[in-house]
Amino acid sequence: MATTRRVTESNTPAKRWYATGRRKEATARVYLASGTGRILVNGREITEYLRRPALEMLVGQPFEVIERKDQFDVLATVRGGGLAGQAGAIRHGIARALTVCEAELRSPLKQAGMLTRDARAKERKKYGRASARARFQFSKR
Repeated sequence: MATTRRVTESNTPAKRWYATGRRKEATARVYLASGTGRILVNGREITEYLRRPALEMLVGQPFEVIERKDQFDVLATVRGGGLAGQAGAIRHGIARALTVCEAELRSPLKQAGMLTRDARAKERKKYGRASARARFQFSKR
């Protein structure tokens, strides 16, 4: 037997939009809600988590493109990769969540290249070589 729950204004959650962003080995689950511009990554403030102003700027780029800097709160959960890959994944997730939120934002974000997943990844190491391309030192004698 299913129970029904009456929804009132006080216990209705705020409207949230979700999207997944990826970069290198990192995957970000991004939740977007209207708010004051607060960005939380894995439960910590973005300045505390990313620790580099350049990466913070990278994450905020989608909001600068659409010119709505402090109108959305972001809650992101990121796994895998390093800090740069995670920042790129969050940026990709934010851009995709903004298009879910408002379809007309797709065009400026697409022109800025933020909806395209950056497919560049580390090249695999080959056998007989020191790394992906570097060879071991050759000695003639």
